[in-house]
Amino acid sequence: MTEYGKPLQPSQTPIPGLVVWDLPVHGDARGWFKENWQREKMTALGLPDFGPVQNNVSFNDAVGTTRGIHAEPWDKWVSVATGRIFGAWVDLREGPSFGAVFTTQLDPSRAIFVPRGVGNSYQTLEPDTAYTYLVNDHWSPEAAYSFLNLADETAAIAWPIPLSEAEVSDKDKGHPVLAEVTPVPPRKTLVTGATGQLGRALRAEFGDAPHLEYADRSTLDLRAPDLADARRWRDYGTIINAAAYTAVDAAETPEGRAAAWATNATAVAALARVASQNGITLVHVSSDYVFDGTKPQPYAEDDLPAPLGVYGQTKAAGDLAAATTPRHYLIRTSWVIGEGGNFVRTMASLAERGIDPKVVDDQFGRLTFTDEIARSIRHLLESGSPFGVYDVTNSGDVASWAEIAAAVFTAGGHDPARVTPVSTEEYFSGAVSPVAPRPRNSALDLAKIEAAGYAPADWRTSLAEYLSARG
Repeated sequence: MTEYGKPLQPSQTPIPGLVVWDLPVHGDARGWFKENWQREKMTALGLPDFGPVQNNVSFNDAVGTTRGIHAEPWDKWVSVATGRIFGAWVDLREGPSFGAVFTTQLDPSRAIFVPRGVGNSYQTLEPDTAYTYLVNDHWSPEAAYSFLNLADETAAIAWPIPLSEAEVSDKDKGHPVLAEVTPVPPRKTLVTGATGQLGRALRAEFGDAPHLEYADRSTLDLRAPDLADARRWRDYGTIINAAAYTAVDAAETPEGRAAAWATNATAVAALARVASQNGITLVHVSSDYVFDGTKPQPYAEDDLPAPLGVYGQTKAAGDLAAATTPRHYLIRTSWVIGEGGNFVRTMASLAERGIDPKVVDDQFGRLTFTDEIARSIRHLLESGSPFGVYDVTNSGDVASWAEIAAAVFTAGGHDPARVTPVSTEEYFSGAVSPVAPRPRNSALDLAKIEAAGYAPADWRTSLAEYLSARG
């Protein structure tokens, strides 16, 4: 019998992500009323903001009607409009909880959130039972399902009405036993810009599991007009956008300006639309160049952008687009060092070849090694940290480019006095090609990422490790 007056309250189950909800039902002599799904109240209590797009109702005439066990590639909010059911759920996802079983009864005062990959089944306990569920994807013939036999001996579900006496379809009777079930893999993770220095670091950090996909422009053009149809995006849970136009000075030319806007802004806006429409978490990597560098303190996540040049303007525009995605991590970083040509490698090479460089001493910041960015992204994703903007660089003292060059010379056993500090104006005084304006202060405040439980390594320690690995 439906219980009236309960407070809205979730209860965890032994299956990760499978959550039973008590629903307030208000009744009198006329009948009853309930809010079957209420986004604001329920998400405030921990329900994933799963974005339902379809509402289905299964009406069952007879007691003992039994359906399942079906694991579908979408999340479900299951409730009962009238009647009562015995429900059984079996975790069919890859991982340590595969095969875990949970059973309970649902009536109009109880509902359950069923995450993607958890097998769902029920048996009606009253006539004229209406079983209703919200799902966050439309049915598609391309969708991959997994099934489990209702009578599986490993799951050993204690059906109130024996299956021999229940109404079960022939199709459901033919489902495989647990030992023959192919586990449901996690939703895919796509890394764009996979051949760039950050993309390579992300591959080293995340590996090559089957659900991980790495793409460059040759395999996925983010600027293509058919991006929304380029993949079955509902199969993806995360996109890490490491694709970027980073030729700061070339962005000041007509050709470079167009390319920078196309990659850093237009493509990001297209990815943001894909992520928003498909419930995907978008991780986007930004830059200190969105600031003008006039702030005397390190820049925090809530400082307003004020870019000086085209590159910074395109990155700021991309940030605004990425932030429209409900599930986003915007990683703002600076002075990135990874595999391939970069400032540290150049300084080390000059030191070894006996060349004494002039290096700018009026721009300040911290180095950020690509493996640091990759580790921080993994931490945010796996820890479930709140979505939003995070400053990510290596930690340690704020230094000028000249001081960093001197540290590279010292690490290689060379005299740091060979590095001559010069002003930005002096350094670029003989330039014949366009030169982008640089922010003088590129230091970023790390308090938020540290509060999220991540401790970036000191840039001097990482620099020594980087140079040691180099040779």
